Amino acid sequence: MLLLFIVCCFQVSAQNIKVCSWNLKDFGQSKTDEHIRFIASSVRRFDVVAIQEVVAGYGGPRAVIRLAEELNRSGERWEYTFSHGTSSDRYSKERYAFIWKSRKLKKVGEAWLEKDYHLMIEREPYFARFKAGKKTFTLSSFHARPKSKQPETEIKYFKFLPDLYPEDVLIFCGDFNLPQSHTVFNPLRKMGYTSAMVKQKTSLKQRCINDDCLASEYDNFFYPEDKLRITDTGIVPFYTDFLDLKEARKISDHVPVYLEFSLN
Repeated sequence: MLLLFIVCCFQVSAQNIKVCSWNLKDFGQSKTDEHIRFIASSVRRFDVVAIQEVVAGYGGPRAVIRLAEELNRSGERWEYTFSHGTSSDRYSKERYAFIWKSRKLKKVGEAWLEKDYHLMIEREPYFARFKAGKKTFTLSSFHARPKSKQPETEIKYFKFLPDLYPEDVLIFCGDFNLPQSHTVFNPLRKMGYTSAMVKQKTSLKQRCINDDCLASEYDNFFYPEDKLRITDTGIVPFYTDFLDLKEARKISDHVPVYLEFSLN
């Protein structure tokens, strides 16, 4: 009986998937080896990491490869994929990347940049399907235009994406440059999507004020409530490892956010 209980507990635990999303500011050749080691230590407990703001030039893909190589040194095998540059102009063009543990997840087919709405969305989201055991889910990683440029004018098209991929368990993640309370997310909510975090700030201030170091609630996950069982959500307050925010911001001006779940 005890052995059966242990086996059952292991099976339940093994089904849990830990997804991290991180806007790694200017992720490219400006990241030193020390930065890469720090980033790797911050994300290695997750099963898959969605990275936004990968530099469009050569240094962006190279930084992704360097991070994967550093993660592989920990003894766990990691794989990666990165996108082509987004359809935006050269001033805002970026790439995305996914890095995942091959022991835990298998990528299904090729990852892709959204095609149908790439003219309406400045940095169109990057999709990848992952298989965990016998079940599959799809991550859609996104970096919205700055708040000053009204990101709601492009996020409004997200309500059409679930119908484009009706067979997918679609999880939106990334830096939306808007709080989850914004009305632009209401159509997704009516479709059964909910945000992983509420009133959780995720961007860094220029300096801490009375130990308050976070500025805005921009990064989040939106997931279909009936398809996932959530076991944990939160942020990784990596900036607490630095003496001041100026040094922390060399890593990023956003904290990683995470979602732990099992598929129903």
